Amino acid sequence: MDLVFTAEGQSWPITLTEGAPRTRNALLRALPLDLQLHTPKIAGSHIFWHAPFVEDVEGSTHVLDAKAGAFLYWPVRQFLEITFAPLQAETAHVTVLGQLDAPVESIAALAAVLKNQQGRRILAGALRQEGMADTPPSPSSSLPADLVTARKILWTDMPQDVRQLTRSRALMHPVGPVFMAESETRVLHELLWWIRGAIGTRDETVLRQSAAIALDKTATRLRDFCHMDTTPALLFRLAAAMDETHSFSDLIDEAILVAGRAGAWIDLLIPWNDLNEAFRTALD
Repeated sequence: MDLVFTAEGQSWPITLTEGAPRTRNALLRALPLDLQLHTPKIAGSHIFWHAPFVEDVEGSTHVLDAKAGAFLYWPVRQFLEITFAPLQAETAHVTVLGQLDAPVESIAALAAVLKNQQGRRILAGALRQEGMADTPPSPSSSLPADLVTARKILWTDMPQDVRQLTRSRALMHPVGPVFMAESETRVLHELLWWIRGAIGTRDETVLRQSAAIALDKTATRLRDFCHMDTTPALLFRLAAAMDETHSFSDLIDEAILVAGRAGAWIDLLIPWNDLNEAFRTALD
């Protein structure tokens, strides 16, 4: 047993594999982790939470080949997750980090609770290291302190402007801004990953400009359509930083962490199962 995952008063041991040392070290440097669990929107039989690091795929296992109980990292979506049954057909390559050392049925039971409760309450969890050697600390950031501090604050707690998306009763049609905010941040997150993948093969000036435009567009939509303030202000700051002389690799990773975390907070507000059932009922 190398890691312990806990949620809803239960604990599950996870054994790490010997492969994927780069991703494993990034994970261990981030531990212990407080987690907010997410229910799947498309692929099905897994639970997941957002990863506080950015790494390329390592080992490149097709997601449909990951066996039940696999503990994996999904780049681009930037999730850490545990599977408990075959996923629906989907094309993606992931990094397998380990294997659940417990019956998968208990994770399936947790997933059922999560499916019905997301959007009604946040299911919290934790991931901690168990009896392993120390991992070298992460190098200090070369980016401006205000950016790093703002990102750390974003990771610590749900921003107030995100909370207000569902709490405010001043919006005539609240579901529109919530869905718009979730989709805008999700698309931004994926686009920033695409830009990151082009580093070294495309002109850096073009990539910086592309990232700045994407950040500016999303920030504007969140501010002007979704009635948000704190989150778009951070995205505007990142867009401006793209014109500065900071390391582009460090800056794009910082932007990915911010966009992904913002999108993850918004996702937790949405009662996906209730909406899916209502959609099916309406179509029937």
